[in-house]
Amino acid sequence: MKVLFFGTPLFAEIVLEGLLNSKHQVVGVVCQSDKPAGRGNKMVSPHITQIAKANNVPVFQFEKLLPHIEDFKNIDCDIFVTASYGKILPKSLLDIKLCINVHPSLLPKYRGATPIQNAILNGDVVTGVTVMKTEVGMDDGDIFLQEKFNISPEDDYTSLLPKLADLGTKLLLETLDKIENGTAKRTPQNAQDATFVKLLKKEDGLLDFSLSAESLVNKVRAFVEFPVACFKIGGEIIKVYKAKVATDDFAKQKLAEFEKNNFGTILCTKKRFLIKTGGGIFEILKCQAPNGKILDAAAFLNGYHFKSMAVDK
Repeated sequence: MKVLFFGTPLFAEIVLEGLLNSKHQVVGVVCQSDKPAGRGNKMVSPHITQIAKANNVPVFQFEKLLPHIEDFKNIDCDIFVTASYGKILPKSLLDIKLCINVHPSLLPKYRGATPIQNAILNGDVVTGVTVMKTEVGMDDGDIFLQEKFNISPEDDYTSLLPKLADLGTKLLLETLDKIENGTAKRTPQNAQDATFVKLLKKEDGLLDFSLSAESLVNKVRAFVEFPVACFKIGGEIIKVYKAKVATDDFAKQKLAEFEKNNFGTILCTKKRFLIKTGGGIFEILKCQAPNGKILDAAAFLNGYHFKSMAVDK
């Protein structure tokens, strides 16, 4: 089939590359506009444009889709495919061709922009990918195919995303084949089971040590790319890139020593970075001081001067 592909970030890149290596033909890539980046605010194109151009595929970057409906009507394609495009497609565009979307969750759970992060944040052990018919509503179209995927305790957002993208590619190709040979079937979603997730904001990364250590570790795993989990010590922001729940005898001994202290108390700063929480011990494995490099805990502790032995409230 001749496919017009809509997508921009890494998830879309992986799906696009799988599509390019299939029997189907990608006739164009529609992605987000160039954006300023770096200290000089130089305009930078999305990386997906390089993939498209390397495969001699035309690239379309529209700030708004609605003014270009006639342009889309003139593109020779059989179907539209979206994957992390990031914009709502207007009905006038969806009326041109059948459009299907690759969404990294088990719809109707986690409709919206951040399904992978929220699955990890909520401590889910199973997630998945859904290929659905794109409608004007938020991820509410009929389901073509859906498959579950187990989340490893070691997975964070950066490791889970490519795994789901690979699964999404497989399901997309199966769906395209079924549509092409006339065997595709669609199942309506149960709207009563729908949950919605929103775009992340910088302040979402702040760690609240009154919560359990397990929930804080999940936040670190979910937000490792953005907004990055963080807390303050003496007014300085410490970013956390990897952490675990400490349950060994040494950690328990340290917790016993500071049993009467409030949550947020730093229990250890020699080789291991342990913090008391509302439930359990939060151990930092990789972190970053302001203007510093990302370091493992031992290296960080070797050079960091603590202004306080408790996290700022």
